[in-house]
Amino acid sequence: MNVSPQVSAAEHAQQMQEYIQHGEAQALAMNNRGPIRFDAEGNIRDDILNTYWDIGFYVFKNVVKPDELAELRADFEETLSRAPVDPSSDVDAQGRPAIGKDLDGPSFDFARPLSDPFGGTNILQGRHQVKLVEPTPAADAPAHSVVFIRGTLRLMESCLRLYGHPELLAVAEAVNGPDFTPFNDGAFIKDPGLGSAVAWHQDGTTHWDSPSLHDGSHGLNIMVQLYTSTGGNGVWVVPGAHKLGKVDIKELVAESGTERIEGAIPLVCEPGDVVICNRQTVHGSFANTSPDRRVTFGFGFHPLSSVLNVTGNLHRDNSSTTYDEAHIRERSRMISIAIDARKQRYPDETSYIYQPLVGDEESNRWSQDTWANVVKSYPRLDINI
Repeated sequence: MNVSPQVSAAEHAQQMQEYIQHGEAQALAMNNRGPIRFDAEGNIRDDILNTYWDIGFYVFKNVVKPDELAELRADFEETLSRAPVDPSSDVDAQGRPAIGKDLDGPSFDFARPLSDPFGGTNILQGRHQVKLVEPTPAADAPAHSVVFIRGTLRLMESCLRLYGHPELLAVAEAVNGPDFTPFNDGAFIKDPGLGSAVAWHQDGTTHWDSPSLHDGSHGLNIMVQLYTSTGGNGVWVVPGAHKLGKVDIKELVAESGTERIEGAIPLVCEPGDVVICNRQTVHGSFANTSPDRRVTFGFGFHPLSSVLNVTGNLHRDNSSTTYDEAHIRERSRMISIAIDARKQRYPDETSYIYQPLVGDEESNRWSQDTWANVVKSYPRLDINI
């Protein structure tokens, strides 16, 4: 079932208004937001974890402090300014060679303004089952705009340091175990009047039929907000859907009578807040016809048991890769390198200790050598399940 009536951006914003107001009120009434808190033994508090496992997401307040947030924003703006002027170009808007052209794979994803590139297609194993409304953009809108930056750890040093944030890595350990492994990373961009929709979906594709399927089989996403996230520009989540196995999203939309699924909640956040979201939840975001910009740095982690010797197929070309021990270990080096990069920038901060690579610290120092030999090409080893 595809639900895509033709509407203007203004009409779409009006149609969304009541849904957004109700969703935001529900989101703020939930008991799943607050600072990252630790117990007397230095572990993430049980009440936080119990809430996460019950609802499927948690909003951590004021994690990224103002100085670091300013560095992230500056790095992001500089990188975005160096993006290709359009999908087929090798130069940026000022005629300079576009950043990332010397790296493996594309660094920037483009989409038509207010479109839904994945909904109702076979891309990413067809997990985006229903196409969302694609409002008509303004007459002066560009033909395409950047909606995603891939491989942020090699493009922005501030993102590499963020990846080594000790509290966020402690959360990843609490959810996935001390031998947690990486997923991928990127920056999501939802500019007003341009930002494309991401159709309702569940992230995971590999473990739905496994006899060992559990509520965290496909890992978690960590979503760092550079600007305010609202019901108009942000991600919406169906609470508790991570417990339901593979969900028939077409049926959910049909039952709601609209793409605005009943009971979904927006991830309402202020700048510097961080959301952890179970990758098995049903989630998505609408075309951004709001006046507010959202930029989210996203990265994720899996339990080792979910990826070791597992064949992942979550690639844009629907190809597959089997993740053996050597592959996982090499990709996991980015965690240790990020920890060292952060230590060099924040020497007084207590660093996280990543157990799988204890003893390998010297080979994982942040340096020009590790940039050339590891960081420059790490996305080719991303672990996608």
